[in-house]
Amino acid sequence: MFTAMFGSVEQGIIYAIMALGVYLTFRVLDFPDLTVDGSFVTGAATAAMMIALGYHPILATLMAIVAGFIAGCMTGLLHTKGKINPLLSGILMMIALYSINLRIMGLSAENAIVKPNIPLMNADTIFSQFQSFWSNLGVDAALTNFIKNTLGIQTAPSTWGTILVVLIITLIIKFIADWFLKTEVGLAIRATGDNKRMIRSFSANTDGLIVLGLGLSNALVAFSGALIAQYSKFADANMGIGMIVIGLASVIIGEAIFGTKTIFRTTLAVVAGAIIYRIIYAVALRIDWLDTSDMKLITAIIVILALVIPQMVDKRREKKRKEKRRIERLDQQRELMQGGNHLA
Repeated sequence: MFTAMFGSVEQGIIYAIMALGVYLTFRVLDFPDLTVDGSFVTGAATAAMMIALGYHPILATLMAIVAGFIAGCMTGLLHTKGKINPLLSGILMMIALYSINLRIMGLSAENAIVKPNIPLMNADTIFSQFQSFWSNLGVDAALTNFIKNTLGIQTAPSTWGTILVVLIITLIIKFIADWFLKTEVGLAIRATGDNKRMIRSFSANTDGLIVLGLGLSNALVAFSGALIAQYSKFADANMGIGMIVIGLASVIIGEAIFGTKTIFRTTLAVVAGAIIYRIIYAVALRIDWLDTSDMKLITAIIVILALVIPQMVDKRREKKRKEKRRIERLDQQRELMQGGNHLA
């Protein structure tokens, strides 16, 4: 159980990068971008293709980020220059990316135009290269012995290096996002999402800000896809199905639990929400009467609960506040009546 939860936390930290990208479009830009399902695979396909061809995994990951940025910019251009509905723009780009991703993966084979998946079992990845350095430190053995002897948990993960590297990467991305959203351009993007007409009245190029915001969002999504491909040791054309729902679930769960008072707190909530989502998902799959084929159903239920429960909690809090105010008014009226009686 501990090992399964540990793996869920590792994946949740990687998916948190994708959730930050979804947060940029849905919360900051107020843009319902469905490109995510396609750009996630674009990142995975680009990184896997380049690694399979012998390129350095860091270069492959950087190129995946560039590919995701281009995909997001194309969605933005369809909306701003093509005057296409935001939702439809994302759907059209998501559909186009399915074929594009197949062709990207096809580049890894000499005799194939398209390819549905790329295995990376024996390939060098960011994680395998970091692990070669990490294993020489002897930290894994010390932590494993601590868990077994002190905590009494007999099943420990094989390595702690992976969670360390993904945590460092995700926190760096989180702090960069915090910094960017407080810059002049970041504030302009936030203002565009809040009130496009107002920011346009200040001579701001809202079309350019939307394109940039979508590009950055999908760059993060593609980055997450590239890391997941290297973590899972494969890239598949269908691995991006439902990513937008996972991203939204992470954002909603995080905001409901941790709140959204500041940018720092909100982005931290999104990261935590992604981890909590993966843990809930792993626990749900351990229920005897549920199967891996129920993955989409579990995801839908988690999102429904994440949407409904905060509303119920808010209604209950509001009801308590109203009741408290009513009691305070009644107490004030009693005091006034008692004061009047004393005067009489």
